[in-house]
Amino acid sequence: MATEEHSEGLAFHPMDQFIVKPLFGGDTVGVLTVTNATLWMAISVLAIIALFVLGTRGRAVIPSRTQSVAELAYGFVHKMVEDVAGHDAVKFFPYIFTLFTFIVFSNFLGLLPKAFTPTSHIAVTAVMAVGVFLTVTIVGFVKHGVHFLGLFWVSSAPLPLRPVLALIEVISYFVRPVSHSIRLAGNMMAGHAVIKVFAAFAPLVLISGVGIAVTPLSILAITAIYALEILVAFIQAYVFTILTCVYLKDALHPAH
Repeated sequence: MATEEHSEGLAFHPMDQFIVKPLFGGDTVGVLTVTNATLWMAISVLAIIALFVLGTRGRAVIPSRTQSVAELAYGFVHKMVEDVAGHDAVKFFPYIFTLFTFIVFSNFLGLLPKAFTPTSHIAVTAVMAVGVFLTVTIVGFVKHGVHFLGLFWVSSAPLPLRPVLALIEVISYFVRPVSHSIRLAGNMMAGHAVIKVFAAFAPLVLISGVGIAVTPLSILAITAIYALEILVAFIQAYVFTILTCVYLKDALHPAH
């Protein structure tokens, strides 16, 4: 009995941090329920407003640190859109910049203790990915009409292979929102889960009494993984954004 109680006391659940819970009591999550996910998405939006609206309201010739960060982010994404998708894609910059900033702030704020990471949930990333997919598809048909379907016809390939390649291209096109959303959610979830596992190892080893020297190693491992997660948080926002630019380029310039 003592052994069972001891093992139960050491139990940890790294996936519990991803549970969506109502903020104001109750166990049922409905369409209009305010949850921890809602709260942290709202905090991300407020942080974006604080940086890009309040932080740049002075528009000083010699910018403050906050204004410098805002201008750096603006220039970084603007250059990405222009370089990847072309100059005619700059009109979509506000949409792409919004995606980038929301993902970056959600990822970074999710690294705070006791925080919740909205981008670790496929429901959030899927909405963004489907939004990109629909936007790109609508833009392609509005701009090119039926000629947009030329995106799927590989004219440079031998004629007998073209129908097979066209089928592959169609399948890969409709898989885009799936891979686009799963890549972001999966990376954020995996990183947070690994941090939780290593965080649980430190007290476990100390309680077991089989090697106190291992506990500092666990702490060092947590620190290293946390630093890696900071890098991943930015990289995943960058990857999501640059793929959006690539898909937009296909819509604006569908020639294979």
